[in-house]
Amino acid sequence: MSNHAESGIANSINSTLHSLSAGPFAYDRLLEQVGDAHFVLIGEASHGTHEFYWHRAEITKRLIQEKGFQAVAAEADWPDAHRVNRYVRGRSNERTAEQALSGFARFPAWMWRNGVVAEFIAWLRKYNEGQSAANHAGFYGLDLYSLNRSRGEVVRYLEQVDPAAARRARERYACFDHFGEDEQAYGYAAGFGVSQSCEQEVVQQLVDLQRRTYEYMHRDGYVAEDEFFSAEQNARLVRNAEEYYRSMFRGRVSTWNLRDRHMAETLHALSAHLDRRLGASKIVVWAHNSHLGDARATEMGKHGEWNLGQLVRERYPHAAFLVGFTTNSGTVTAAHDWGDDPEVMEVRTALAGSYEALFHRTGNPAFLLTFDPESKVAAALRAERLERAIGVVYRPETERLSHYFHAGLPDQFDAVLHIDRTTALRPLERHVEKHPEEVAETFPSGV
Repeated sequence: MSNHAESGIANSINSTLHSLSAGPFAYDRLLEQVGDAHFVLIGEASHGTHEFYWHRAEITKRLIQEKGFQAVAAEADWPDAHRVNRYVRGRSNERTAEQALSGFARFPAWMWRNGVVAEFIAWLRKYNEGQSAANHAGFYGLDLYSLNRSRGEVVRYLEQVDPAAARRARERYACFDHFGEDEQAYGYAAGFGVSQSCEQEVVQQLVDLQRRTYEYMHRDGYVAEDEFFSAEQNARLVRNAEEYYRSMFRGRVSTWNLRDRHMAETLHALSAHLDRRLGASKIVVWAHNSHLGDARATEMGKHGEWNLGQLVRERYPHAAFLVGFTTNSGTVTAAHDWGDDPEVMEVRTALAGSYEALFHRTGNPAFLLTFDPESKVAAALRAERLERAIGVVYRPETERLSHYFHAGLPDQFDAVLHIDRTTALRPLERHVEKHPEEVAETFPSGV
């Protein structure tokens, strides 16, 4: 596209954007557009950018305070997030947000163990202190990498409520024991028929737990309901993670779809759980743009991949609002390779022909753009362009191949926040623990 045409589109964007320099009123337009949506999915264009995390947290605070949202569901492992959930609801002995976040120890720990998330968790704890127990806002995980920890949590829960059931669960889950902590070794052996799969055992354990739902849930009010729900989600996670690891050697599309299907199932289960308590739940979702922007509007969809944003829109067509982030340049906290310690790295200036480069042309340092489907700006932006995605790994030397894909932004998101120059996220510590559970997604790198 010619420079003249690009300048014309940039001028049209300037006439419709909302500056983020308006102080406490910066998000008014966004909240207005959210309307009565029950699911607000807020993304990030990298897993290591301060501004993405900070704006997302500030928007979430307003959604909780002003629109009655009761939960944050994050691209995080369920057991680690449940530890945070117990802290923000005053049900743990941990004294600080940093302690509550200490479960996030494996690579990439900085995704959740960072200053912005710690501040938000502290805020959420304080907010809940002014609410009744039934109205506490919680923090939950959607991801499925915690197979070993989750099966341990299922057994621990049953030991407290039904020792005989705990023995049965331990016997079923012993199917994994000779692989130690290495789920990938299990996946290889079971996927290629070298070893018997544990599929039957994990399905039976979930069914067994669900058969006792009424008995386990009605022991001690809200606490019993929440603890049973957490155990059920851990059992569901073990079932889905077993399938994920067994499928991981069949190709990226299969594992990506299994992972995002699990996140959608968990979100739906969480919504149903909160509906029983509150009548009508409202949930904010935090994850990477690649998970939350509707895959049907990207080349991911053309390759047969779906994602959480698409699945939520399909299931709740009038109740979902999707928000993305973009940046032109700056710094990012990321690793050079999977499992490496995080570093502050320079983000290259956006490639010509990308949405990020076009937004840079506006000359506005930080703005919100909402997409009215009938607007001229939406029509102009709907033509596919490059879009950048940086995960936990950043490879600037192969940036076009590793970090860009084609997308139609107005169909991918309902709104986008662009921060032209961004800065690196500050981890609570630089060194991260390596763990056999870690699985490197391919493209975009580690999202």
